[in-house]
Parts: sequence; structure tokens; C-alpha cells
Amino acid sequence: MNLRNKQHGTVGVAVGGRERERERVPTDIPEWDVENPAFWQSTGRSVAYRNLWISVPSLLNGFAIWLMWGIITVQMLNLGFPFSKDEMFTLTAISGLAGATLRIPASFFIRIAGGRNTIFLTTAMLMIPAIGTGIALQDKTTPLWVFQLLALLSGIGGGNFACSMSNISTFFPKRLQGTALGINAGLGNFGVTTMQILIPLVMTAGIFGSFAGGAMELVKDSGWIFGKILAGTPTFVQNAGLVWLLLLVPLAFFGFFGMNNLLTVTPNIGSTITAFAKILWLYGLAFVTAGVGLYFYLPAPTGLGLLNMWVALPLIMVVTLMVMKLAAFGEMKGNISKQFEIFKNRHTWSMTALYLVTFGSFIGFSMALPLSITVIFGDTHVFDAASGAWVHAKNPNAPSALQYAWIGPFVGALIRPVGGWISDKVGGSIVTQIISAVMVAASAYAGYIMMQAYQSATPEIYFTQFLVVFVVLFAATGIGNGSTFRTVGVIFDRVQAGPVLGWTSAVAAYGSFIAPEVIKNQIKAGTPENAMYGFAVFYAVCLIINWWFYLRKNAYIKNP
Repeated sequence: MNLRNKQHGTVGVAVGGRERERERVPTDIPEWDVENPAFWQSTGRSVAYRNLWISVPSLLNGFAIWLMWGIITVQMLNLGFPFSKDEMFTLTAISGLAGATLRIPASFFIRIAGGRNTIFLTTAMLMIPAIGTGIALQDKTTPLWVFQLLALLSGIGGGNFACSMSNISTFFPKRLQGTALGINAGLGNFGVTTMQILIPLVMTAGIFGSFAGGAMELVKDSGWIFGKILAGTPTFVQNAGLVWLLLLVPLAFFGFFGMNNLLTVTPNIGSTITAFAKILWLYGLAFVTAGVGLYFYLPAPTGLGLLNMWVALPLIMVVTLMVMKLAAFGEMKGNISKQFEIFKNRHTWSMTALYLVTFGSFIGFSMALPLSITVIFGDTHVFDAASGAWVHAKNPNAPSALQYAWIGPFVGALIRPVGGWISDKVGGSIVTQIISAVMVAASAYAGYIMMQAYQSATPEIYFTQFLVVFVVLFAATGIGNGSTFRTVGVIFDRVQAGPVLGWTSAVAAYGSFIAPEVIKNQIKAGTPENAMYGFAVFYAVCLIINWWFYLRKNAYIKNP
């Protein structure tokens, strides 16, 4: 087998499955047949794993910057920024919605722009919200709209997941896709834990000197992985954004010079600049639809407050798809139309629901948990019979959200590759069924614990149970993430698997918007348990969907 590229040179020549010579692998690889064992061993394996190991830290940084507002908002409250708890929850929701919406076009990037081009540019773009956040946090008088804009831009990191997973799925044979995608997503998901540990750590010292400005003093106790940080302690909150530049600069370099485009996947790739233009154009369209949707959803003075969340989200998704299709041009238009074929397949919709159970829950709880800990356990809750209302006051024994919030996402990310490996062995749908049942029970119990804590003068006595049950939920979502990826690899062919992975991950990412908003609204109503009870009902419905489509006797596709 002779792999050649006129523009970039030779990949390598293999005769009888044994490599005869090894030369520089071209940026654009013209032939890619990883289902052929000889090709996989001689050429494919090394190229695939090199792309995977560059993809993983790039995706990790994407997750970190997308979800950093869950931690930043907690510290902004501790530092006395002049914003309400509702406004802080809204910042996390904005970044969540933007990241989910950007995943819709990102799921098509690999087919129209190539893997190397896409991963490099989308990783480099993360520097925009990182720098902007570092500057904005240096001043407490920075207007709320600036933070809202930066939260919107942080959605770039959320969008990157769809193109990253779509890209890696093209490099590996089907028998290894569960494991490879589990590694990419699982280690990429460590961006959540990395962010939740690293941000509190770097805020304790002026690691960037005079460039990053001075420190602010905490007005409330804060914390980090090793315990509480007392009020009055100098804090460099701006480092929460700036620290990511130390990783993004070298990662952009490695992405540009170390990754590859597969011409079997993107045959008419064109120039690198053309590929960049396609990505920026489609991301720009998605930013517009996300921004307009948020304007109609968010209450005054930020927005018009005209749409209910359950109306706004479907509208944003549908409008984004329509705008993409109408505004695409040239060869890109044909590629997008071809990939829209996935929406005619019933399994696209069943897997969308199942992935919302797993990844949607993981990302939603990751986003909402730090502020939930702060609000539910940070205050005492005493019912005043005279006024008929609950009175909330500072809890001197409150656990620190920044000390504990990282544990659940850490467990979920750590166990995700295990979920992919188990699913490769026993079948993805069986694993999904088991974890869905676990999530029904754990979510219902989490709601009960939250109700007890929010009606207690000593809520901290319920914190251990609260933390344990959320660790169980995160572990289940991690295993389920791997199982749903494996099921997609079984159901769809190589042409459709990438776009389906991108689309399902886009819809599931709206969990990062749904969870903070639902939990915020229920806390505001004094009934946080209703949020978790609602999630439990949804998990039960999806358990039935999984059984009906893939496990019953006459299932559409028996898996296994």
C-alpha cells in the first residue's frame, strides 16, 4: 500500500503489511483505511494516537474555560462583586448555552475544514475569553454586561468538544472507538476538575506580576483543595482567566504542526486559510443565534424576558440549524446538506436523549454544583412563623464549595474511559440501562437531601450525604458517557458517526444551561428538591427509551 500526497510528500510505504520505509507524515493524509489490520499496524496506529494525545489536552482546556464561571462566580461573591446570586447563576447559564449552541456548527467542522485545521484554530480562539476574563476581573466596577459577553465567548470551549470527538472518531477502527473516544472525552473532561482545583490555587499568589494587576481582599471565607481561606486574605481572582495562556500557547503550536487532516473525510479541503474562514463564519452565525436567544430569554435589564426556557432552547437549536444551512456557501453548502441526513434517522433522536442523560447531567451538575453548595449550605435556614417566610443568614460552619466541588467531576471524568472499555466488552446499551436506573434513584435521593438541608438551621449536617450522592451521580454519568459513545459507533456508519456524535453532544451540552437555571429557580422558590425530582423522572423516561430501541426482544437494533 503506497500512501502519497503530491503537496506534502510520502506517508510511508508498506508491503505485505510491513513498513518498508518511514518518512514524514503529511499534514493532509490522502488514504486512510484503519479497518485494514495491515494499514493500522504499519501506519494508522501511530498517526491516530499522536492526534489523540494532542487532542486530549486541547479538549481539557476547552472544558476548563467553558466551565470556569462555575468557580469564578463563587469567588466573585466571596470578594464582594456587586452582583446578586441570581446574576451569578445567569453567568454560568450563559456560558453553558453558548457552548451548547456552538457545538451545533462544530459537529460539522471536520467534514468541511479538516481535523488539524479545526483543532488548532478552535484551541487558539480560547485565548480570547481567557485574556478578557483576566482583564475584567481586575476591577469590581466592571459592568455586568462585560462578564456576560465573556461568558458567551467562553462557549468556544464548549463548542470544541463536538469537533474534537468527531475528529477522533475518524482516526480509529470501530473496534477501538469506544476506548479512544472514552480516552479523549474522559481525559478531556478532566478540564472540569483541573479548573476547579487550579483556579482556587492560582488565585492565592500573584504569579503574573504587575501585568495582572493587584490583589483584592476576600470579604467572605473562601477555600481551595486543602481547606478554607479566611476573609481578609489577598486574592488574585484575575489569574482564573490568565493562567490558561500558559497551556494554550504551546497547545496551539502542537495542534498546528502535529495533527493531520484526513482527505478521505474532507476530500475538498482547500487551503488552510479557507478552512479557517469556514470555521469562523459558522461559529459567528452560532454566536448570533445564541446571543439573540439569550436576549429574548433573560429578564430585564439584560434582556426582554419574553421566552420560557423550554421554548427558548428548541428555538435556538432550530434557528441555528436553519441559519447554517441558508448561510453556507460554495462547497460547504453541499457538505452541510449531506450531513443533515442524520436527522432522518430515528436513532439520532434516541441517542440524543440518552446522551442528555449522561453527558448532559455531567456537565450540568459540574456547572451548578459550586454555587448550589454555596447557596444551600452557606446559609442557615430558619422559618419565621410571624412572617411566614424562611430567613437565611450566614452559616459559620458552612463547607467551602471550592474545597469540595471538584470531587464529583473528578470521579466522573476518571471513570469515563472505563465505561467505554466495559461497553466494548459487554455492549453499550446494557451499560446505559444500568446507569440510568442508578441515576433515577440517586437523583431522587439527592432531592430529598437538598430539601432537608434547605429547611435546616444546621444544613452542614447533611453535607456528607449530599456530596456522596452527587459523587454517585457523577460516576454513573461518566460510565454512561462511554457507553453511549460505544452505541453510536455500533449503530452508525463512519460517515454519519462523527456528525451524530457532534449533534448529540451539542444537545446534551444544553444541560450546562438547564441545570443551573432549573436549580436556581427552584432554590429561589424554596424547593430545590423539585429540580432533582424532575431530573429523576427524565432519567426514568430515557431508561424506557433505551430498552425499547436497543434491548427488548424485537428492538430496532439489538445492542448487544
